[in-house]
This record gives sequence, C-alpha cells and structure tokens, in this order.
Amino acid sequence: MKNYKIKLLIIVGLALSFSCEDYLDKAPESNLEQQDVFATFDNAQGFVEEMYALVVDYGTGAHTFQDYIYGDDAHGNRTWKGSYEIDNGNLQGLNRSNYSYLTSWQNSDYGNNNASTTRDLHARRPGLWDGSLRGIRNANMVLENEDLMINLTQEEKDVILGQAYFFRAFFHNEIMKFWGRFPYIKEVAVGDFTPQRPETYRECALEANEDYLKAIELLPIDWDTKSYGQKTLGENMGRITKGAAYAFQGKNLLFAASPLMHGNNVSINTYQYDTELAEMAADAFAGILKLDDQGRYDLETWENYDAVFWKTPTPTMWPGSTEFVFAATGGNKIQLERFMTAGVDRDIHGRSGSEIVSPTHNFIHNNFGMANGLSIEDDLSGQYGATLYDATKPFENRDPRFYRWIVVDGDVLGTKASIPARHRQAQLFTGGEHRSSGSDNQPSTTGYFHKKFYPIGEDGEFHSKWNRIIDQYVGMRLHMRLTDVYLMYAEALHAARGATAMPSSYPLSAEGAINILRNRAGLPNVHPSIVSDNNKFMDELRRERSVELSYEAHRWVDIRRWGVAHEEKYRKKTSFEFPQDRSSFTENTLLTRVCEFPKHYWIPFDAKQTQIYEGFPQNPGW
Repeated sequence: MKNYKIKLLIIVGLALSFSCEDYLDKAPESNLEQQDVFATFDNAQGFVEEMYALVVDYGTGAHTFQDYIYGDDAHGNRTWKGSYEIDNGNLQGLNRSNYSYLTSWQNSDYGNNNASTTRDLHARRPGLWDGSLRGIRNANMVLENEDLMINLTQEEKDVILGQAYFFRAFFHNEIMKFWGRFPYIKEVAVGDFTPQRPETYRECALEANEDYLKAIELLPIDWDTKSYGQKTLGENMGRITKGAAYAFQGKNLLFAASPLMHGNNVSINTYQYDTELAEMAADAFAGILKLDDQGRYDLETWENYDAVFWKTPTPTMWPGSTEFVFAATGGNKIQLERFMTAGVDRDIHGRSGSEIVSPTHNFIHNNFGMANGLSIEDDLSGQYGATLYDATKPFENRDPRFYRWIVVDGDVLGTKASIPARHRQAQLFTGGEHRSSGSDNQPSTTGYFHKKFYPIGEDGEFHSKWNRIIDQYVGMRLHMRLTDVYLMYAEALHAARGATAMPSSYPLSAEGAINILRNRAGLPNVHPSIVSDNNKFMDELRRERSVELSYEAHRWVDIRRWGVAHEEKYRKKTSFEFPQDRSSFTENTLLTRVCEFPKHYWIPFDAKQTQIYEGFPQNPGW
C-alpha cells in the first residue's frame, strides 16, 4: 500500500435539486489519511463523487461563449475559438486554447462553497485532458485501497469498486477519442513513472474492456433499489449503473473496431472494421438493450421527444427522460441557458454571453433527407420511387426531424403583441433580420438556426426575452442516451455480420434497430435495395446517426473514426443564400477545413509529453 495523503473534495451529490444530502459532514476540502477515506462507505463514496465532477460537460464546458460542435455540422466566425483552430488545421493550438473543453480548465468557481445549486459546485473544473488524468488517478487510488474498506458491507464495497473500474476505463476512453492510443494506467503514479505508449489503439481498448466487464459485474441496475442508494433517494439518476457500463463497454469496442482505429495511419478504407471487436461491441450493447426490454430504459416517443433534451417537469430535474444513460453533472444555470440558446439569434432569446452556432447547409443537405426516408441524393436518383425534393422549394417534404430541430426562413417564432414584428418570423434569407450584421445580436451565418435544446412553448412559440419561460428548464447534452445505443448497436452488428443478421446475444438485426428509430419519426423502413448493398447500408446507418444525434457534439469524433474527415464532402462548410422571395437558391462555401490524413485525425500531444522519456511517440504529422 502506497503511503500518501489524499486531498478530498466533497461533492454535494449529483442531482440538479437545490437541496441534497451530503455523503460527508466535513469541510469541502480536507486532508484525510487513507484509512479515514476508505474506512466507511460514506467517506469512500465521498471520494468517488469527485470523479463525477471530472467528467467534461461538452455543452457548457469551455467559455461563456458556446463552442462545443467541432465537426462539419456548424459554423462560427470567432477566430479565438477551438472550432476555428480545428477548421484551420491548427490542432496544436488546442493545447493552448483557453476556450476549449479539451484541454485545461473550464468555467469558473470550481468548489465554490457559496454556490446556489449542485451544478454551480461543479462550475469550474478541469478540461478533458487534465480531468481525465485526474480521474484515472482517483480511480486507481480507490482500487489500490480495497483492503482499507473494512467497515463496508460487500454490497457497498462492490459499488465503490464498480464505479472506480468504470471511471478508469471511461477516462482513458475520453483521452483516446481525441489523442488516440494511450498508455492504460493501472497504478497510482508516484516517483519515476514512464508508461509506454501502446503500439495499437486496440491494445488499450481491450484493457478498458476488462475494466468495463468488472464494472458490469459490480454495479447495480438501479441505485434507488439499494440500501446505500436510499441516502440520496430520488437523486441517483446521474450515478453509474450496470446499464451505463454495458453502453460504454460497447462504445469503447466499436470505436476500437472503427476504420481509423483499425487502420495503420498509411491508408484507410471507410468500410473496413475490425469484425471481431465489432461483434464484441454488439454483444455489449445487447446487455443494455435487454435492460431496455425489462423496463429500465425506453426509447422516448416522438410526441414527448423534447423531454430527452430540455423539457422537464421542474427546473431542477435532469433531462433525458427514459433514454437517460449517463451525463456530466454540468455547469451553472447561466451556462446551461447559454447552451440551450446557442442555436438561435441572441436578439430572440436575449441571453447575454450566448453566441450562435449556425448549422451548415452542407450538413443539413447531406443528412436531413426527405419524408420518404431517402437522402436527398438518393431521392433525386430516381432509383427508389417518385422524387420528392424540389430544388425550388427546398424546405418542403422533408424528414420530420428537419422540422423538429431546424429553423428555416419563414418559421413562426412568436405571435405575442410584445414581440417586435421583425422577430415574429425567422428572416433567414440573405440580408434578412436574422442574418444581418451588428454587434447587438448574433445572427445566423448560414441561413439556419437549430432548436434541439431550445424550449418552445405548448403554443409553439419560442421562449424568448418577451416570453421568459426559458429559465424554467435545464437543457443538457447527454454523454449517452438510449438512441445512441441503438445506433451504435446497428453499426457494430452490420460491420460484424451484415444488415439482416441476428446475433445470438439479442434478437434484433441492424436493419431492425434503424427502422425502430425511423418509424418513431414517422419515416418508412430503409429501402430494401439499400439494405442489400453493404456499403450503401453503412452510409445510411451513418446518415441516421448524423440526424438523430445532430448538434449533440458527436460529429467530429464520428467523421474521424469513419476515416472520412479529409474527404472534400466533409471539409466544406457552406451557407444557403436566397432572396426574400426565394426565387433562387445558391450554396456558398464559407470555408474549406484543413484536414489531411493522418495528420489532422489526432490531436498532437503537448511536446513536453513526448520529450520526457522514450517510448511515447508523437502523433503522425506533428
């Protein structure tokens, strides 16, 4: 047993409520001997709680100005943001950026004792790199001190260890998504510590898989049903469960199976997966899908889908509804409101400090298809039936999700007399009110808004500075939700066995999984001709993922792991230009992203990281 003292940061629970029960009745920060920290369940869980606060909240974690969408799906014009660095190929700039959740510290007031809500307590915390390394260290501290858990019941010890195994794997995965293969650290680093960088991504992913398997064995299905969970009854939604461990086990394996991770940094085939890992991933996802069948989770209905993103009965509740699997504890209320309004002109919602993230036309056009379930490209081909897309009326006959999450020119924003006439309808035509320049508002740069996390009233009106209901909701970007599980299950299963195969672990094909999601939105099944073409069906799976998880900060990771980010289609960011009478429509290139394979697929490590000792090579191209 190593002899070190532990600085214990007490987190006041995980719920959004304004009052919750402390695990420890001690000062917010205290130095405790190891024996004191791990001798009782309350103390040990108090130490584990800090790991939850180290999980990056992509939606609110960076700066007051939202900048969490790093793919080809959105455009911003601020040169000091992380997305700008990525667009320009300056990934080294991310290591020095104060405005990216990937690197150092986020927000303000970490550990502020006077914060008014639980989420305020988590307002300032490490970014993804620093936070993940701290989380790995904390998880190893827990696992190395199992012998000190002398006053814990076996059930209590199991959940403490289960959380530690989960977080050790999870925090490694967070780094791996962006920096690639990384040493799997299974001890508390003291003194000389020189871990070797593994030869392959697969090697590290398999180490993480072993930890997820241990977590699955030890974690509960539902904290509320356990004696230790009674202490925070009703406030356990954010805690790690068996279902979450299954989901992230599958995600870890699918990512390792993906073309980028499976490749050799010399060439890449976007349809070539590691089929062994893909099949393992499908089997892992089957674990949480079985819990779905048992009623622990459920896909939200189309009618109530807003409950997944923002619509909650009270302002203090977690969003996510029946799809909730795992989320970061988040930032303070002001940050959350800025996140919720980041897709809409500031003149409408009136939230100071918020900046718009404009959906790109290329992303909308390539992914949000037609009411017949086809992409625009397939619809126009004439190979799958009558054509619906009319280039002179591009906003008609579209996928229902297009209307639910995207705001286009002419959409009603509000009708109340208090709302100025110029803001009652979206004026997103070229030169329109919501695309004009000026310092007092943040207009769209592309011709679209996105409203996935934006509260809209029962009357269909936008909650705005003329209708202040927006502060009654708490929107949140989930790290994992059930729809994501279905999408990844379908991708993994198709990569391993094909579109129509049924695994022994769960009676659902990849085709069936995707059709469940499409049917929820009122779309027909995938066309049989597409299903029968392996590559074409993979393209369709990816398009479904792009639509369903749009503006949830998955896109940049996805186009990299699929090995397509360097292709011209994914480097363009375009706007949609048209006059007020919509007599003509033109796609305009705003910028072409700098992305070379393999250089811009992985963030480079800070130079000093690779110079400390041999055995830690830099990422290719840097």
